[in-house]
Amino acid sequence: MSSNINWNDVIKKEDRGLNDEDFGEVQEVSNGYVFVQKGIINKVKFFIPQEKVESYDGDILRFGISLDEVKSTYQGETYPDSSPNPTDLSSKTTEREETTIPITEEKLDVTKRVEENHATITKEPITETKTVQIELVHEKVTIQKRPIVRSDNKSDSTYLSKPESSSLDSKTEFRIPIKREEPVVTKKSFVREEVIVKKRPITETREVTKEVTSEKVNVADNIV
Repeated sequence: MSSNINWNDVIKKEDRGLNDEDFGEVQEVSNGYVFVQKGIINKVKFFIPQEKVESYDGDILRFGISLDEVKSTYQGETYPDSSPNPTDLSSKTTEREETTIPITEEKLDVTKRVEENHATITKEPITETKTVQIELVHEKVTIQKRPIVRSDNKSDSTYLSKPESSSLDSKTEFRIPIKREEPVVTKKSFVREEVIVKKRPITETREVTKEVTSEKVNVADNIV
């Protein structure tokens, strides 16, 4: 049956064994072996002889052996040593060979973190001089002279008898209370105004620049 299979068509097709066991996917057919690879991260390679193939329906390549037998007998990293010399081009099949090389590239993944800072608001006293006007009242002594007029229309100067010598010879003081107002200054505190502190979010766009590394493939032709 395997002689009737177009081996170019089985590349990248699903492989199964006895009891419909999953072998993986065909990678290459060369040197009488079917190179099968199973898994994506932990890849397992099998090199199964083409003669073990039972059928191919266009989608699935089926082998007549079990998965345990494949693992114990045909698992490896390269083709078996019994394969023809790889340097002998005449012994190689005309199948197209492919080698998969993963090309990696870095990309920027920008996240955000919250940094906390503080806005400090202080109050400080400012001393200034202010002037306030106030009316003050004080008493002032004035002296006014007036003649004494009696009821008989005779002045006292002609009426008075000679004053006593004791009153004229001594100094007499009269104490008259005089009042005056003085300013009394006191200070009182009151709320002149209020300062309201608010917070609001401000959105801004920033550019983040960072070097990233990517890979490229260079093909060096070393064939002489």
